[in-house]
Amino acid sequence: MTAAGAVRGEDGLIRCDWANSSADYRAYHDEEWGRPVAGEAALFERLSLEAFQSGLSWITILRKREAFRAAFRQFNPSVVAGFDDDDVERLLQDAGIVRNRAKILATINNAGALLRLPAGESLAGILESHRPAPGPAPVELTDVPAVAPESVALAKALRGHGFRFVGPTTGYAMLQATGFVNDHLRDCWVRDLM
Repeated sequence: MTAAGAVRGEDGLIRCDWANSSADYRAYHDEEWGRPVAGEAALFERLSLEAFQSGLSWITILRKREAFRAAFRQFNPSVVAGFDDDDVERLLQDAGIVRNRAKILATINNAGALLRLPAGESLAGILESHRPAPGPAPVELTDVPAVAPESVALAKALRGHGFRFVGPTTGYAMLQATGFVNDHLRDCWVRDLM
């Protein structure tokens, strides 16, 4: 471990300490986490996965990600918004995903909410309007907040548009995961790529 709290991995690269605990985390950290995400469907997928993660370990979601994509038709909002009771039952029987009725219903609802955004508004725009101002690089994991004033406002804005299962913690995780916040630790090799 460096003095900054980042850890040198087996490959010699210094990265955020959480990323060295598994190959799945390492790949997600190095290739996705904190990098900008383009497109409403891709952002909808991330929002949905963050909601499914609530109360669970992120590794659980990562390992089920391909099953989620298949079950939710690649997170195409137009398709998911049209899911009916038969689809809900299908999803509740799908052992490849997290079978939580409230989260499944929220995902279907959120697809509709995304499609009903007023003309000129987008999920990307809502996230951008709640981007926190850049701050100093976190030195240790304890320097990274779980919630910020911007994520509280983001959750309120999303709920105002009819989204569900989008609290301040989920909102902050979404901002982190999609590159609106750079919370890679100061000594992490990925930090300066953002």
